Amino acid sequence: MALFSTIRTRIIDPLRDNAALLMVCVATGVIMLGQGVIAPVLPLYAKDFDVSTTMVGASISVFGLARILFNLPAGMLSDRLGRRLLLVGGPLITAAGSFLSAAAGDIWSLLAFRFIAGAGSALFMTAGITLVTDISTPENRGRMLSLHLGSLLIGVSIGPAVGGLTAELVGLRAPFVLVGALSAACGLWALRVMPETHHREARDTAAESARAHTEGGGVRPGLPPPVCMRSLIGNVPLLLVSMVTFSIFFTRTGARQTVLPLQGNEEFGIGAGALGAIFAMMALINLAAIIPAGAWADRFGRKRVIVPSALLAAGALVLFAVTDNIGLFLVAAVLLAFGTGISGPAPAAYAADVIPDESRGLGMGLFRTYSDIGFVVGPLLLGWIADASGDFAWSLAFNAALMATAALAFGFFARETVSFASGEEAAAEPL
Repeated sequence: MALFSTIRTRIIDPLRDNAALLMVCVATGVIMLGQGVIAPVLPLYAKDFDVSTTMVGASISVFGLARILFNLPAGMLSDRLGRRLLLVGGPLITAAGSFLSAAAGDIWSLLAFRFIAGAGSALFMTAGITLVTDISTPENRGRMLSLHLGSLLIGVSIGPAVGGLTAELVGLRAPFVLVGALSAACGLWALRVMPETHHREARDTAAESARAHTEGGGVRPGLPPPVCMRSLIGNVPLLLVSMVTFSIFFTRTGARQTVLPLQGNEEFGIGAGALGAIFAMMALINLAAIIPAGAWADRFGRKRVIVPSALLAAGALVLFAVTDNIGLFLVAAVLLAFGTGISGPAPAAYAADVIPDESRGLGMGLFRTYSDIGFVVGPLLLGWIADASGDFAWSLAFNAALMATAALAFGFFARETVSFASGEEAAAEPL
């Protein structure tokens, strides 16, 4: 009963009482379900074109590359034209890229179509997280973002099983058609019900600022004032928390998805089935930790959640680097799952706290860009370190040092945005 009461209070009631939050969480879950559906199928599909392993890897990386390139334009567009346009258009673009991928005739067309799908994902995800920050306050932002991140993880977790089954029953092209249909339905649903949360007054203010800057500096009309981007890049608290989230995403794809499966198999003889069970366990721990983590970030402050959880993850990576038996490998897996799960929503909440309201879309786009760079760089860099050293321990130690450095720099130099006292008062208030 206590568990059900907690789920109702922290998950069901907030979603039921806030239509915009419910809509964006459901849409995010569907979009990320689509990405999960593709995950186990894409390497096999690309390999059917009789290409090298490098080109197979490129078919996976090009989606992330598109997100890196389009996060900032997506943020700019959301500040100028509103969030709703991107929440509708992003899924429709992803749908087009997915349908075209299903009809690809060679590896180059597949790369182009996956790039299109990645661009649509960037538009939607940037606008989605910005919408959540629009409708939240510093007192409940962590909890709202934890629900958003939870919906993302649920979609990603369920997707691979759906994609694998679809490919087995219908063929390797079928999952792309399924993703296209899901994305199109999501975009059409957003067109019908998704509200606009970036109010016209804010857009008018930003437009007036842009015009004033244009008249004063001779900048081409229609572009955002360059000082806006410069001020965001020079925003030290935003940069510090972005380095934390960079290290988290770097760890997810570099250590967890690349190095640890290889270490488990080659050093401890853990088979594919057992590895799948271990990483499924880690995903469940991530999911279970996210909701309370958001509440803790609102109640105790962002730093009190971000710094200990990131250091816990760094410690887990050190344990992986020095372990010589399966038992410690499993302990480290549990600790890493808790560390990365608890640190999930707090960095995004902190970023939203320190980004000026008139630049929220652009700022969140920049924040997501740092994350996606870590997502793409992690596997490449850690793989190279492991190859160069001939030992997985060095790549894991490097990852641990990166995580710890980001956490300590944030802890020492970033200001807290939520006081402990105000957080305690907010904990009793509804979302």
